[in-house]
This record gives sequence, structure tokens and C-alpha cells, in this order.
Amino acid sequence: MSETKIKVLIAEDEVHLGQILSNFLSGRGYAVRTVTDGRAALDSLRAEAYDVALLDIVMPELDGLEVLKQVRADADPPEVIIITGNGTIETAISAMKLGAYDYMAKPYRMAEIDVLVRRAWEKRRLARENALLHSQLDRAAGAPEITTQYAPLQAVLEMIERVAPSDSPVLIAGESGTGKELVAHMLHRMSRRSGPFVDVSCASLSEGLLESELFGHERGAFPGADERKLGLMELAAGGTLFLDEISELSTKLQGKLLRALDQLSFYRVGGTQKVEVDVRVLAATNRDLSTRVADGTFRDDLYYRVNTISVELPPLRDRAVDIPLLARQFLKQFSKGNPISLTSDAVDLLMRYPWPGNVRELRNVMERVVLLARGPQIRAVDLPLELPVSGGSGQASAPALSLAELERRHIEAVLTETSWHQGRAASTLGISSKTLYRKIREYGFRRPGGDE
Repeated sequence: MSETKIKVLIAEDEVHLGQILSNFLSGRGYAVRTVTDGRAALDSLRAEAYDVALLDIVMPELDGLEVLKQVRADADPPEVIIITGNGTIETAISAMKLGAYDYMAKPYRMAEIDVLVRRAWEKRRLARENALLHSQLDRAAGAPEITTQYAPLQAVLEMIERVAPSDSPVLIAGESGTGKELVAHMLHRMSRRSGPFVDVSCASLSEGLLESELFGHERGAFPGADERKLGLMELAAGGTLFLDEISELSTKLQGKLLRALDQLSFYRVGGTQKVEVDVRVLAATNRDLSTRVADGTFRDDLYYRVNTISVELPPLRDRAVDIPLLARQFLKQFSKGNPISLTSDAVDLLMRYPWPGNVRELRNVMERVVLLARGPQIRAVDLPLELPVSGGSGQASAPALSLAELERRHIEAVLTETSWHQGRAASTLGISSKTLYRKIREYGFRRPGGDE
């Protein structure tokens, strides 16, 4: 027997028999819970992770086969052993087709139950270990989320590799667009956790909605709650829960989250049954949480709970050495195999621009210039960037270009390249001849040596 007890659910409508089974299995070292109807069995299996379920076929509310059918559709279901006093070959076949591990007819010997439960648990354990191994192999072969030549960031990535296999919470701090979510994905990819990566945007949902999204709710918990909903924390069981912009949580939700993380359990909104989960928590913020703790807007106990490991991502302006590398990487990504390069003046402008939106802004700029590229080279004038006024010169370099101006220049360049053959130009631009004619008039183009 492992140090962690095998969790068994017994669903048996004959109370005396259920009690005998429970006492026997408890005495054999299992953690056992007993219910007496199919609805209670289904609710229990969805509220808590069991290893093995013993389901009687004939029960009130839902029969054992219906419980089996519904629970097998859930993520990571237990192994199910069907028990009945009305055993027939047809029932056995139905149970096995629905995914039951095995089938036993009453009367049965207790020793048989013990052996079957242990074998069912062993099958589940091996299947989960196999899934974990495949998951780890897939993640190990994955591409790195962050590319850098900046030594301080390389040191951060090395630390991430060291802490990723642990279950310790990690707080990822940095300005918007620096790659906090990428780091979270990296930590999950390199972890030993077989469950999913589930992200929660703490800033985009109202307090009431966020509580329901995070912890789930029971049917009838509030108007419009027509059925039970599993929360994101429950869906992340066995995996990683990523709390993006955790600083935006209300004080009330901070308290509930702290209790859930401390106890690894919680109650759904409107629920009375405790839900136990095993999740690793990663959090991200673009604010200084220590300052928010000092001014009383963020709980210090939650801060210490999520800040076991702290990761600080530098802004792009501090890692200027990476800008040409990232720009060319994005160009290759968006050009889809078409050769597009940066001229030296374009690289110079990219290096001097302060990038307030960080890597996200650089990515968006590269996507835009590829879409509107007039040729195989991107020049400084093609970049929609404006440098801040420096010193006392009062002059700005490379003024920002509106989308309309970029379109005007692109159309003009194509017309010039096609010697004003409007049919070929329209085909190159991917627009109709009528649209091109309208654009020519709209932008006031004049054919060289002609009226239009």
C-alpha cells in the first residue's frame, strides 16, 4: 500500500451491505466513502477525486450504468467496478462497453473485492504515470518560449529551469508585454504535472463573476445558474493554475483564494460540499505587489503565499541586444516563407525606439509591416514608430505613420512597379480594379505623364 491511501467510493442502496463493505475496505487501509443512491454517487465523484468506485446497478435516482456512463465522460475518471444482485451476461457486456474495469455479481467474497479494487487502482496508477511520461516528453521537445541574448534574462531562464519541476508557487512580475504568460507556460511545460494549464484573467472579470469562474457554482446558486459549473481551479486539478494580474483581485476574493491555496480545497458558490484539488499556482503582475501590501490593497499573507519564488522580467528597452533578433524572428513568422529583411536604418530605428509596449508591441509592429510590405526589404520609413523628442532639438525622427498613409505608400509603390498597369496592380494588391480606381482618386495619384 502506498503512503497515500487509495480512495474508494461505494454506491450501494442496501445500507447494511454498504456498511459491511465500508468497514472491510477501511480495515484494509483504504479511504472509503459510502452513498446510497446514484445521484449522490455522481455528485461525489465530481466533487472529489476517487481512485476506484464500486457501483451497484440498481439504485434510486440514477442506476449504476448511468452513473458509469456519465462519469467516464469526465476528465480523469476513477476505475469503476459494477456490482449487482441481478447479474446477466447482457448487463456485464453493457458495463464493460461503457468502460467498467470489471463486474461482480452478488453474493461475492470480500477477498475478491479487495483484489479487484487493488488491481483497478494499479491500472489507474499506471495509466496516469504513462500519461505523465508522455506529457513530459512532449514538453521537453517543445520550442523555447523566450529567445534572448541578454545575460540577466538568460540567468532568469536558468532559474526557471531549476524551479519548474517543483510545486512551489511562482510570482512573475514585469511590465505589460514582457512575456509573463510565456514564462508561466514554460514553468508548466517543464514541470512534472500531468494536468492542464488553466489561466485566469483577474482583471477582466467582475468580483461576482470571477468568484464563480474561479471556484465554480452549484445549480440554483444565483439567478441564471441552471446547472452546476466547475470552476477554473477545479479544472486545473493535477496541473497549473495561472492567475494573471493577481493584483486586481478584490480583498474578499484574496481571502477566499488564500484559504483555498492553504487547504487545497474550497466550496463552489452556493455549495456545501468541499472540493479538494491539487494545483500548482503561478501568478503574474505588472504592479509592485509589495507597495500594494504596504498601502493595504493586497493581503500580505496571500503575497507571501504566492511569492515563494519571484521572477522579474526586464523591459525590452533594457535588453536592446535582443531587438534585432526578435524582430527578424517575427518577420520570419509572419512572412510565411517569403524573404523579407530589415535595412540597417530600420534596425537602427528599432534599437532607438523605447518600446513602451515591450515585446508584444514589437510583435505587432512586425506583423503590420509584413502585411503592408511594398517589397522584400523593410526600411525605417516603413516602420510606424515615432521616437520621443530628445534634447532641445525639438525634432522627432521617423514620424508615426497612420494606417491610411501606409496603405497610400503601398499602393503607390505597386503602381510604380507595374508601370501603372492597373489590372496587374490590382491583382498584386489583392483588390478589385474598381477598388483600385477608387483608391487612386481618393489619394489623388497622377499617372506619370498623364492625367491619372
